[in-house]
Formats: sequence, structure tokens, C-alpha cells
Amino acid sequence: MTQPNDRTVARKPSLDTQTILADAQRELALPSRRAFGKRVLTLGGLLMLTGCSLTDEKSVNAFLLSVSRMNDRIQAWLFDPTRLAPTYDEAQLTRPFPFNAYYTIDEVPDVDADGFMLQLSGLIKGKRSWTLPELYALPHAEQITRHICVEGWSAIGHWGGTPFSDFLRRVGADTSAKYVGFKCADDYYESIDMASALHPQTLLTFQYDGQTLPPKYGFPMKLRIPTKLGYKNPKHIMEIFVTNTYPGGYWSDQGYNWFGGS
Repeated sequence: MTQPNDRTVARKPSLDTQTILADAQRELALPSRRAFGKRVLTLGGLLMLTGCSLTDEKSVNAFLLSVSRMNDRIQAWLFDPTRLAPTYDEAQLTRPFPFNAYYTIDEVPDVDADGFMLQLSGLIKGKRSWTLPELYALPHAEQITRHICVEGWSAIGHWGGTPFSDFLRRVGADTSAKYVGFKCADDYYESIDMASALHPQTLLTFQYDGQTLPPKYGFPMKLRIPTKLGYKNPKHIMEIFVTNTYPGGYWSDQGYNWFGGS
């Protein structure tokens, strides 16, 4: 789970207009975005359309939020649920794989493995809790994929777990619903669209580099979804729910793109 700032910050930072503006410029510069807008989706053009002024903080926030939500819609429209993210081999692994969070490594949640129970809620028929041994016994898959952070860095990691689409179907999740949400052992929370949840490379991971997932990388489990930016990969997952009501996310509720495609 990569956040837009890996330094120690307050749990609920104020809207970072500089970072969001840079994100908006990056999104609008992509060839697919330019083609979609026929080169008229520029920051200046959007300012005229929305009536915003970059000299007024309230107007800036409204403008950036409108750009962010527009990006969500365009990314969802462009998303191909069958297109795979690139994979790599062991020689290309980033060692050590970086720790990144909105708190220091000393503040990583300490989750009791023996007492852990994954909770399921929402539009799921089989709402029973799952222990770690039960989760570890599920069909296993591995991937070596690139983790891409919104801050501009990336790292290649080796993840092991169970295909998330298989798990959702196993527990009787309504896969026609719009969203899958996650609640974590810290105060982080996140949600993704159902199409991304069902993508063949989306894993509910329990291992990193062949070993039990270390706390710094998300023990007891992390969602690994290589088609999205790092902050859409929640760590320390304690509850999974399915819903048709937009659930937001820790960073998107503060103005960042919700779809978060990489």
C-alpha cells in the first residue's frame, strides 16, 4: 500500500494541491487522455469550463477534485480487464523492496496471527470468518510484478497468494456489484472497482519472496493489484466487503484519484 508521502505525517493531512495538480498534469499528458479529449482537455481549458481560479484555494480544490473525478471516469472507460501487467524474473527483483507508508516502520501494526480472523461483509453470501491456516490452504499463485508509486518511484517484487477473483467467487460475493472495499489494521481503508477485483493478476497475498508476508509489507495479507498505483494495494487487511455504494478510500477522500490505474 503506497501512499503519496512516505514520511511521517498526520493521520488526516490536508489536501495537497501541489501533488494533486502534478497528478492531474500527468494524467492529461498521457497519449490515451489526449486522444480521448482531442487535445482540448488541457488545464487551461478545464479551468474555463469549471470557472475555477488557481489563485483561490477553495476554487483550486474544487477544480482539482473535478479533474480527479474526470480521470476516474476516463480510466475506468479505458481499463481492459483482460490486459496483463508486465511480469519479470527473479534477477530483476528490487532488493531490498522498499517500505512505504504514512507512518514510520516502528509504527507498523502488530497483528496477532493466532487470533486473526478475516471478516467478510456486504453483498457476500458466505459471511463466515477465515483463519490464516484456512487462507493459506487456498489455491496458490505467484507473480513478479512492478509496484508503481504515485510519487514517481517503482520497485519489482515477488508476491504469493490466492487469485482474488477465485476467492470472491468461493465466498459467494456478488460479482455484479460495483465495488470491493477493504478495512485495515491501521486506520487505512480502500476500495476498488469490481472489474479490477476480478482481473486475473489481482492477488490476495500472504507471502513475499517465498516467505510469510512480513509486517512491513502488510501482514497478515495485502492486496496485490499490479494494474493500479501502489496506494490502491491495501496492507494489513482485516475485513473485505462488497457493495454498490461508493466507499471511497483513505487518499481519494482527500482529493486523490480513486480509480488509481497505473
